[in-house]
Amino acid sequence: MINLYNAHIDSLSIHRVGNKSRNENIFLSAQPFQLNDEITPLIKEYFLKSFREKEENYFQFSNEVDIEFNPLYEICNRIFDNPQGIHEESKKITTLLFEQSAHPHIKSGEVYVVFFDNVMLDNEKTNAIGIFKSELKHDFLQFQEKESILEMIIQQGINLNKLDKGALIFNRNREEGYKILSVDSNKYDTKYWLENFLGVDVLADENFNTKKYLKFCQNFAKDVVLPAEDKKEEVMFMNRSVDYFAKNDEFEETAFLNSVIDNPALVPEFQNYKTEKAPKYKIEDLTNFPISNTAVSAARKSIKNTINLDTNIQIKMDFINPESAEKFVEKGWDEERQMYYYLVYFNKENKS
Repeated sequence: MINLYNAHIDSLSIHRVGNKSRNENIFLSAQPFQLNDEITPLIKEYFLKSFREKEENYFQFSNEVDIEFNPLYEICNRIFDNPQGIHEESKKITTLLFEQSAHPHIKSGEVYVVFFDNVMLDNEKTNAIGIFKSELKHDFLQFQEKESILEMIIQQGINLNKLDKGALIFNRNREEGYKILSVDSNKYDTKYWLENFLGVDVLADENFNTKKYLKFCQNFAKDVVLPAEDKKEEVMFMNRSVDYFAKNDEFEETAFLNSVIDNPALVPEFQNYKTEKAPKYKIEDLTNFPISNTAVSAARKSIKNTINLDTNIQIKMDFINPESAEKFVEKGWDEERQMYYYLVYFNKENKS
């Protein structure tokens, strides 16, 4: 879990990269940019806002042969070892990005290399390297008094409310390739940023594993439980799944299946579905792993727990107290009306 509100910009270097296929140049600033009290809060929010608003899906530097052959990994090592030398290293970072900017779709733009301190990661203070790129230019109006009229001037600039591309490399897990977050608002060139420039792969930590396994369970409920049972059992399966993850610190697949599957015939169906779908969710070998409470909380918000009926009535299940739906909701068939029904037991209606 990250907290970036008290992060401090210790150093900022700004350069520009063009597109090599269009014979555009690279511009490397001779000195770091000197921040002032007016620009600092605005540029800090521009850099970090997108990371506070997105899910924490971490990456790590990788290389097919060895991580030490990843040039950006080696540059980050030198920066963390000697933060005072970041400006010269920022030129090498920008040159690396320029070398990958050869596809006609790649846009030119400004590159910002930042050294942050006072960053909180997993409740511990650390520092981080930020690499950001602004690409899209927007028209905006300026007004100027000219004699007796107000003149309108069209200018171009970047939108400080939306970061185009960015990466935060946290000074953690150095031997494994650091912990990295990435933002890419322009999806047309994802390989260029993540693969070709950063050279990263997914960091399969507890947050990633928990999120991916719950997403896998959600699709199993939709693709297998719903056709085999009904909508209530689909919702209840996810209800019990979230409850298992919420009440346990460690995931163990056999205990999980015993806890969430009522119908024994669905156990082999689960295993078959996992064999078929596991590569998509990157859970091929996952049978035991630590559970992330953050990922469970996020799943509770995203997983639908409502039964929508064709009579314009909704029944909402409770992921906090899943046993309530088990005990107090029954499904049946009315012969006279030739309709299904849900029978709901309760003592009193809550006022709120």
